[in-house]
Amino acid sequence: MIKLLKESIFPFIEGKGGNVDLGIKELDDGAAIKISEDEYIVFTTDSHVVMPRFFPGGDIGRLAIAGTINDLAVMGAEPKALSSGIVIEEGFDREKLSKISESMGKTAEEAEVPIVTGDTKVVGKGEIDGILINTSGFGISKKLTPTSGLKVGDKIIVSGTIGDHGMTIVSNREDFDSSIRSDIAPLNELTKEVMKAGGIKSMKDPTRGGLAAALNEMATGSNVGISITREKVPVSPEVRGAAEILGIDPLMIANEGKAVLGVEESKAEEVLNIMKNHKMGEKAAIIGECTEKNTGRVVLETEIGSHRLLKPPRRKPIPRIC
Repeated sequence: MIKLLKESIFPFIEGKGGNVDLGIKELDDGAAIKISEDEYIVFTTDSHVVMPRFFPGGDIGRLAIAGTINDLAVMGAEPKALSSGIVIEEGFDREKLSKISESMGKTAEEAEVPIVTGDTKVVGKGEIDGILINTSGFGISKKLTPTSGLKVGDKIIVSGTIGDHGMTIVSNREDFDSSIRSDIAPLNELTKEVMKAGGIKSMKDPTRGGLAAALNEMATGSNVGISITREKVPVSPEVRGAAEILGIDPLMIANEGKAVLGVEESKAEEVLNIMKNHKMGEKAAIIGECTEKNTGRVVLETEIGSHRLLKPPRRKPIPRIC
């Protein structure tokens, strides 16, 4: 995907100008446009084609709303409003459309971020596969937390168990008997609380490519090394078991209700305690730190104490997972 963007899209899009501090070529979770000495508008957009559309813990509608809210939240912004663009294939089940729309509304209400505008199109049979949802949103930030914000010595924190969403989708597709539920949830209230503590340097939601992809983007963008310990990464027994059977690394599969944070060492324990006292961060953990060595790379300490590079997924990510 990155190769496609760099070869076929980026050469034709400037992506910066005026007051744009972070644009499309930074590949962050959103763009940042300065509007005053200490405020930014953060803007993001995403399209969703998950299959199956309904699964334990959520559906494509909840995914679309929470995903866009989380992209804003991990940029250090307080989400303010959303748009909804829906493209529907002719003949798509009306009852399913109503369920998806209801889910979108409930998730927006849960996060207290309104859907204020939108567009709906119907296309011919076979022109798309069922339904596609695009959601865009904007928020206001007084302190950005970009992918490039890490410094040597910063601690790496994850807000909870890793791999829940991706393993839910895969298990459902494979008719694998499992109690795993997707972690889809808006994170804006959690990020708002940790931002109050200060010391937050960078945040990322580990969606496509999972924790491995997110950490590598942070290491590369910040020009630091990242060292993490496998045993410190929270993974539920159900996800771990299913992953072993299906041959999938939980660190390389999508999450939709988790955040990865880079925090100043002096603030790390305070931020961790705040997260653990919030319903969305009860299983948060410090999993590693930023280092001078291995700039732009992520080093994983394994369960037996050896070390290896944790690279982003090499193969094509599992399609239609988010």
